[in-house]
Amino acid sequence: MTDNNNLESQIESWRERVDQMLEKWLPDSTTPPARLHEAMRYSVFNGGKRVRPILSYATGHTVGIDARHCDAPAVAIELIHAYSLVHDDLPAMDDDDLRRGKPTCHKAFDEATAILAGDALQALAFDVLARELDADIPAEQRLQIIAALGVASGSRGMCGGQAIDLYGVGKKFNIAELENMHIHKTGAPIRASIKMAALCKPGIDTNSLKKLDHYAKCIGLAFQIQDDILDVEGETATLGKTPGADEAKNKPTYPALVGLEQARLMAKELYEDAIESLAPFGASADALRRIANYIVNRSH
Repeated sequence: MTDNNNLESQIESWRERVDQMLEKWLPDSTTPPARLHEAMRYSVFNGGKRVRPILSYATGHTVGIDARHCDAPAVAIELIHAYSLVHDDLPAMDDDDLRRGKPTCHKAFDEATAILAGDALQALAFDVLARELDADIPAEQRLQIIAALGVASGSRGMCGGQAIDLYGVGKKFNIAELENMHIHKTGAPIRASIKMAALCKPGIDTNSLKKLDHYAKCIGLAFQIQDDILDVEGETATLGKTPGADEAKNKPTYPALVGLEQARLMAKELYEDAIESLAPFGASADALRRIANYIVNRSH
């Protein structure tokens, strides 16, 4: 197994790397239209943990490719994530005032600017994939990478999950319906962050893709379960957002459906399943194992 200190150092270097790449791609806040670009940068550089891009870099490490080959998917998935949060926070959706301890984009600017900032961040993500993907990646795989992000972001992925979430307010979901919602809303972008990076390895085999996708599916669902638990147990200072929001809006959650203890058990089982799927990769997957552990044990 990899030394923990070295592993933490590696993960931190990936976090710094994606921040540098985001800085490269996001227009300066003084570039016209300045207010829009300021809102875009505000939404991206507001203290995010960069879990999804770190997953991309960790996946690249697992399949044996250099971090630079994963820059494009890492940046693209973080831009999609930032856009989704800006839109999720709008009054027409979750109507949140805080994000990561700071005013949400529509509070710091205005609703119209927030909508446009989200739109622009989404468009920029595909621009990054079109121009930043390594030329050594076979053309077919490059197209698969772009398609993976499109599916994960759209009606068959994140947007579809958000629609199910909105339509589900006040309704009683069973466990299968709740899982389906979160596989789309939270899970799809996490799976894309891993699939896109894996596809950056020329000629990657189908079995490796399947194993990595199963890992991603498990941790994506575990991530949402832990989010639901934290919404019940967390504090504003720790979460960076108002706790209890889901309960107040009568939204379906795992603790509401199965109770806190069962929700914790489900997250633990998903974690164990995710770890098992990484067995064929040996020590090269230690970063993915560390991230899975963080996901189910995080406090914010």
